[in-house]
Amino acid sequence: MNSSRNHLFWRLLLPLVLTALGAAVCAILLPGEIAAVKQQLIGFPESNIQAHEARLWILRILCFLPAVASLVYALGGTLDRYIARQFAGIFGVCLGALLTIYLLMDMSDKIGDFRESKNVFETIITFYTLRSPAILLLLLPYSLLLALLYSLGKLSTHREVIAMIQAGRSVVRITLPLILAGFFFSLLSLGLNYHWAPVAEGRVDDILAEASGKQASEATNVLFRNPGNRRLWEIGAFPPNYEMGKPLLDVEITTTRADKTLESRLTAKRAWWDRATKRWTFEQPILASYLANQAPVIEAAAEPMVVDSWSETPWQLIKPGLSAAYLGIPDLYDWLLMNSHNYQFADPAPYLTQWHYRWAAPFACLVTVLLATPLGIHFSRRGAGGGVFMAVVLSALMILFSNISLALGEAGTLRPVIAAWLPNVAFAFLGLYLFRRRITGQPIYHVLRRLLPGND
Repeated sequence: MNSSRNHLFWRLLLPLVLTALGAAVCAILLPGEIAAVKQQLIGFPESNIQAHEARLWILRILCFLPAVASLVYALGGTLDRYIARQFAGIFGVCLGALLTIYLLMDMSDKIGDFRESKNVFETIITFYTLRSPAILLLLLPYSLLLALLYSLGKLSTHREVIAMIQAGRSVVRITLPLILAGFFFSLLSLGLNYHWAPVAEGRVDDILAEASGKQASEATNVLFRNPGNRRLWEIGAFPPNYEMGKPLLDVEITTTRADKTLESRLTAKRAWWDRATKRWTFEQPILASYLANQAPVIEAAAEPMVVDSWSETPWQLIKPGLSAAYLGIPDLYDWLLMNSHNYQFADPAPYLTQWHYRWAAPFACLVTVLLATPLGIHFSRRGAGGGVFMAVVLSALMILFSNISLALGEAGTLRPVIAAWLPNVAFAFLGLYLFRRRITGQPIYHVLRRLLPGND
């Protein structure tokens, strides 16, 4: 009895440790995320509150996701835990190797930028820490593919898979721990892709500029139309640190009447927005008023012009000019809501495609499991070479197909939902078909032979 209790304790020790670590990480990260959400809602009063506050719950879930996965591992059977250990060890090696290669290549490309900073080591640590969600999201499918092929190939070569089948387990039951691993990695990718990964990737140039003391990149020639108040904003330059009080440059606001005739046009060299008073201040303003059948009245003032009746904020103005690839799900949702009537100033296809892609892309991990698992298992003396080759080729084709489909969706050629989900759905069905052939004992390489001429 005591032996079984001790065994259970040691099996549950890892989930308990990971739960404690998750709580510590959550306590460190959550206050900063709460402050970021509050700032977002202040700048974008029309933002969907639930979508942005969901970031806090998703962050909590991500912190405790390893603990949940380890609990599932602890509650599994002996064979399940054995297969999971074989996979986890190889996965850690693959992820570490790919991460090392990526960091070496990326640092060699950006070493010139790092040298311009005052503290090179601190800049490198900060840069890659902030980019870690995007890097992890990029490397997960490749690490998963390599780990699956190696671990399953090793189990097959040592005839362990055959022994498990002879013990009464089916191929699906044997690979269930790996399918669950793909599911957990898909959840992890979905959480990272909700906000942090795309936003981190979009801040690459700004992080380097801030570290070297340079001015971060500016958004130029930004257009925003407020259809309710019939105002069209044109901003010549949008400083990246406008939220810290930096002015917008070369601003022009055109107001029209209900009958679409021109009412007024205000131009200014600089424009500030006061977060406390919700007022706009225009420096060196020139106001042109237009009346029917009369010459425009132009007034230039030496003193700044203050307007407190306009609802626009700098965050709202810049939103149509932001790149869709660097916006998370809440920001994309806000963009689609606020610009639903402004499509003449910004094409919605890239934003709608990216919104669907944020949900679809993480499931590439699960699709990778469906493709690699039946190809990684082999029973014949041919070895795993053919299956490994096919798995790598199919994974490469899935990535290529996904990029092409995404480009067609952003161009408006394909419907956004089809462009985002079609690669995953197509290759998931292919993976299920390969699984069926593996379960029924049919050689998978015959599928390709039929596609070649002269092999009918």
